[in-house]
Parts: sequence; structure tokens; C-alpha cells
Amino acid sequence: MMRSDAYEKGARPDSAPRRSGPPEEGRPEGRRAPEGGGTGGGRPRGGRARRALRWSATTLAVLILGTAGAGYLYYDHLNDNLVKGERSSGDSKAERSEPNAAGQTPLNILLIGSDSRASDANVELGGGRAHRDNPPLGDVQMLIHLAADRKSAAVVSIPRDTRVDIPRCTDPDTGTAYPATNDIINTSLGRGGPGCTLATWENLTGVYVDHWMTVDFAGVVRMADAVGGVEVCVRQNVWDRPLPGVPGGSGLKLRAGKTEVEGVRALQWLRTRHAWGSDVLRTRAQRMYLTSMIRTLRGQNVFTDTGRLTDLAEAATRSLRVSEEIGSVKKLYDLAMQLRTVPPDRITMTALPTVPDPRNANHLLPAGEDAEQVWALLRDDVPFDTKGGKGAASGSGTSGKPSREERTGDPSAPDGEIAVLVRNATRSAAQGPVAGRAGAVARELAGRGFTRAAPDTSAAGAEERTVVRYPAAGLRGDARRVAESLGIPAGSVRRSDDVTDVTVVVGADWREGGTYPEPEPPKAGDLPDDADALSAAEKGACMDVYAPYRW
Repeated sequence: MMRSDAYEKGARPDSAPRRSGPPEEGRPEGRRAPEGGGTGGGRPRGGRARRALRWSATTLAVLILGTAGAGYLYYDHLNDNLVKGERSSGDSKAERSEPNAAGQTPLNILLIGSDSRASDANVELGGGRAHRDNPPLGDVQMLIHLAADRKSAAVVSIPRDTRVDIPRCTDPDTGTAYPATNDIINTSLGRGGPGCTLATWENLTGVYVDHWMTVDFAGVVRMADAVGGVEVCVRQNVWDRPLPGVPGGSGLKLRAGKTEVEGVRALQWLRTRHAWGSDVLRTRAQRMYLTSMIRTLRGQNVFTDTGRLTDLAEAATRSLRVSEEIGSVKKLYDLAMQLRTVPPDRITMTALPTVPDPRNANHLLPAGEDAEQVWALLRDDVPFDTKGGKGAASGSGTSGKPSREERTGDPSAPDGEIAVLVRNATRSAAQGPVAGRAGAVARELAGRGFTRAAPDTSAAGAEERTVVRYPAAGLRGDARRVAESLGIPAGSVRRSDDVTDVTVVVGADWREGGTYPEPEPPKAGDLPDDADALSAAEKGACMDVYAPYRW
């Protein structure tokens, strides 16, 4: 359900404490979040503990930014701060990528910004007191992709109002089951928690997502305060405030030019939408903030300020909720050590290409082939930039590479003995299903010798990519043989518990013809223009302000 923009009032309460010195436009005016969420923990004492904590604090504080970090300290109070949850709580068919020749696989982390008002701190920062008991919305969603060779990274944002298929999810805390639906993606968070949002991304992209991290309003303020000022830029004076007929607004007020923001003002920057003119442009402002923070943290000598480093450690562990596989200081450290290897000029931040939703002028849809082009780069682990030299995948993609099934040489039964069901899943968010598609592909198989092929008349659905599924290891060779006969790549053959026979699921990428139209493998840097790519090394980016919000 869409929520009124009135909840976006994020201005500083009059009673909020201020930093020393008079507030001025163009000057940071952050403050710490009100207490009331998470567990604390005393500051460790003693020289040895402080020295060790310097390393741990840096690692944790920069983890969600994909930047540098070193060392770790397994302090119980930091581990106790972390709140953990189930990795996936929804139906998803995505599988991990096969390792490349060096045994490496990509790493995918979903970062979710929640609009939850479930605490006094979040109500104060986000407004919308009447929405305190509403399910949270995942208004910020970014997929961080670290290449298998750890030499490049990509970040893809999706606007919160993008309509997608959300799978069946079960809330791990309450046991409540939510049926599959088609709705804007930010509602997935309230339909089974972060694990449902993760499953939604997996089904949308075909990419296995290893972990999720969530942060709420108060967590953003804590992190922004601990990190310190981050430079942002606007080309005109901006004031994101209520206007006649347009309620809400973040309260952000800045003069034209560059400004360092922290605390509440950083949250205001991240939440501003009206002043930029659209939700798509809000994702650009968020990516600009993230790239600036990466550069800020890399450029600081953070090892000399013990008090600040302690604040970083406390802020990070109190602000993050993470999937259970990374629910410890050491595991977060291990992730940070992988993320720190990527230089800023090899970190590319993009937005998912979208088009207007014909069903609702306030919503968006993934932009067909342009969106699929972005997902293909991620699935095949191809860099978003061209600085790798060869313009090819780092080695874990499926295009032109033998799958595990091919390498193990699983035998198949004779074609005429393989029972095959064909399921029509050609419906997509932008197009309806192709009538009779399952029957057409079943007849094609029969003509190629698979005489036991038949359409699955009991099932329909939506899949972006065509896949061949099989229920048990003994049928792996049969499934591979069916895929081969239709030209479906071996990487699209997957084991699944929701089929009883070898099943060809004809997706939205195969709407006509008898042979699967395998596209050309994606090339490095081959992003569509509307992906709005931004390098983390880019320093000159500024936001234009929508005219009604200039002052």
C-alpha cells in the first residue's frame, strides 16, 4: 500500500540538541539519534583493547559502504549489539554461481533502508507518528555486487515505487504467510522481513544474494554522526519543505555548492525526493552520498582518533540488522577485507532502468531489455566499467562456460523416455502471457524426439528468464539434455523442490520461436544509458534542484 508523502517530514525537532556554534546554511548540523534502540555496552578499557578496537571499528563502520577496513576484535558487547535474521524468507529459485578457475565466486549483499517508525527515535526523525504500527517499507534498496576476482564492484539501486512480482513469503518472527503478489518493491519488507525483499531481488534478477543488511532512520543518523561530515553538492539553493497541495518533505535546506552533511542532515539528504523532482533522482542523490562517503573514509587517517573509532564500532553494530550468516564481528570483518580490495574508480553505482507504469502514474516498471542488460552483467559477473582490460567476465558467469553438470558428465535417458512438462511463465510486469506458449514448446520438443513432452496446464506464472528445473539428482542429466536440445544454456538448469518432473519454464525472455534465443554474452561496461552510472571516484557530481524547492 502506498503511504502518503506526509510521513516524509524529517526536519529537526525544535527541542533537538544542536552541536556547538550557531547553525548556518552550508554548515553541518548533525546530531546523534535519540536513545531507545539496540543494546549498548561499555567502552573497553586498557591500551591493548583500545588498539585492537581501532581495527574493528574501522572495519565495521565502512562495511556497508564497500570501502576500506582492516583487522577485527571479537568483543562480546559488539556481537550482542548485532540483530540477526533469516537470509531468505520467500520462494526463490536463484542458485550460487559456479566458481571460476581460481575457485572464486561473486559476493552479493542487499542493503535495505527501512522507514520503520517502531521506536520513539524513528518517529522523531521520520515523522508519521500515526504510522508507528504500520508494516515497514524498504524505501532504499541497493544490491552491492563484488566481482569474483575482487577487482571491481557494482551497486544497483531500484526506486522504491517499482512494481515487481513479490514471491510467497513467511515472516520468520510471526509465522505469518503472505501469498505471492505483484506490487511495488518497497512493500516486500513488510511481507516477511528483509528475507522477503532478498527473495524478491533474486527472482527479479536471477542473481543469488548472499546476505542482507538493514538500517533504519536512527541507525543512519548514528552512522552518519560517527563517520563525520560527508560532502554533497547542489547547483541551486534547496529547501525540501511542504508546499500547497504537496505535503511532506525532508526538511533539507542547503545553499548552492558543496556542503558537508552529517547526522540528521545526512538523513534529510538521503530522504529528499520532492526537491530532486522524482524518486529516480532520489536514488541518484543517495548514490552520490555513498560515493562521497567512500572517498571520505578512504582519505581519513582514522587510526589516530581512538574515541571516534570507538564511536564507529558502537554505531555500526547498533545500527545494522544483518542476515544470520554474517551475524558476528569476525564475519563482518571478513566481508570488509574483501570489499576493501576494490579501488573507488572500479566501483560503479547505477540505477535500474525503469519506465512509467501504465497502471499507475506514481509507479514504475523495470525497463524491459535495458533492465535485463543490467541483470545479465550481474549474473555473468561482468564488470560495469571497462578498466579491467579485457572486457570479459571475471570467470563465474554461465555464458560459454561448462556448468557443474557438464563437468561431472551426468548421463541422461533416451530422449523418448524423458518425461517433460512445459510451463508458460511468459508473463512479466510489462507484458501479459503469450497464449498457448507451453503447448507450442511441448510440440517442438516432441518433434525433436521427446515424445513424452506435454504442456503443464495446471500452472502459470511469471519468470524473467527461461529455466529447466528437475526434482532430484538422478534427473539432472535428463534436464541437461532437454535444455541442450532447445538451446537453453547449461547455467539455467537447476534443481527445484517445486517440480515433480523435468520442467521447462518458458520465461518472458522467450516469447516466440522453437529455439531459445540466447543473447550475446554481455561485455564489460555495456550499460544502458538510462542506468545513470556513477563512479565512486567521481568528485564533481551535483544535484539539480526542482524549481519549486529553490529559495
